[in-house]
Amino acid sequence: MTRNNIKNYFVMFVLIISATSIVQSNAFAASAPNLGASDSFAVLAGSTITCTGAGAIIGDIGVSPGTAIVLGATPCTVTGTINPGGPVAAHAHADAATAFTNLNAATCTTTEPAVADIGGQTLTPGVYCFPSSAAITGNLTLSGNGVYIFKIGSTLVTAAGPGASNVILTNGASASNVFWAVGSSATLGTDSVLKGTIIAFTSITATTNAAVDGRLLAINGAVTLDTNNISVVNTDGGNGHNGNGDNGKGDHDKGNNGKGDHDKGEHDEGHHDKDAKSDRN
Repeated sequence: MTRNNIKNYFVMFVLIISATSIVQSNAFAASAPNLGASDSFAVLAGSTITCTGAGAIIGDIGVSPGTAIVLGATPCTVTGTINPGGPVAAHAHADAATAFTNLNAATCTTTEPAVADIGGQTLTPGVYCFPSSAAITGNLTLSGNGVYIFKIGSTLVTAAGPGASNVILTNGASASNVFWAVGSSATLGTDSVLKGTIIAFTSITATTNAAVDGRLLAINGAVTLDTNNISVVNTDGGNGHNGNGDNGKGDHDKGNNGKGDHDKGEHDEGHHDKDAKSDRN
C-alpha cells in the first residue's frame, strides 16, 4: 500500500468517526424531564380548573396552591383522583415547576423566528426555541424516536376548526416524549389535536372539542376546558416508563372533530393501564 493510499484511508476513517459523533450528538441533544409527582396528572393548575361540557379526562386532576375545581352542570368525566388543593396537588405542582425550569435550561438545537407558525413542517427530535410566540396551523409532523422540546417565550396558539391544527407522530415518535414549555399561556383552538405535555407558566385554555394526548399543567394560573378529551401519557424521564410508541397510550390522530373514545382500564397510584382507543384516522 502506497503512502498516498494510507493517507486516504486515514482521512476517510477520521471523516467516518466525525460523522458518527455528529449523529450521536444530535440523537442525544435532548432528554425528557422527570415530572415527578405530576406524572400522573392529566390536568394541573395553580389557581382554578374549570370544565364545561361532557369532556373526558383520563388521569388525575388537581389545583395548588389554589383549591377551586369546577366541573360544571354537565360535568367532565374524570378517571383519576381529584385533588382540590392538599399535599398531593402541592407536591405535583412543585415537581411540575421544577420540570418547567429544566425544560427551559435545555440547549437549543434550532432557533425559530420570533413569531413562528410551525404547521406544515416535519421535525425530528431536538430542542426548538421560540424567542416569542408559536402557532400551529395545519399538520405538524414529528418524525423519529426521541425527545422533542419546544421552548416558547410567550404564547402557544393552535388554529381552530376541523382539521385546522393537528400534531402527527410518525416513525417512532411518541406523545410521551413531546414537551411544550410555554412562557406565558397556551390556547388550543376548537377541534385541534395536540400531542405531548404542555407546561405553561401562567394559564392554559382548551376550547371546544380540542383533544390532547399528554398533559395540561399550568404553574400559576387556571386551566379552562370545554368538552375536551385529555389522556395522560407517561414519560421515560427517570420514572421507569417506556416512552416508545408501543405502550398502549392511545395517541390521537385527528378525525372530524377531535373527539376520541377512551376506554380506561384502571387508575392505581398514578400508574395508568390504558386501553385508549381513538376513532381518529
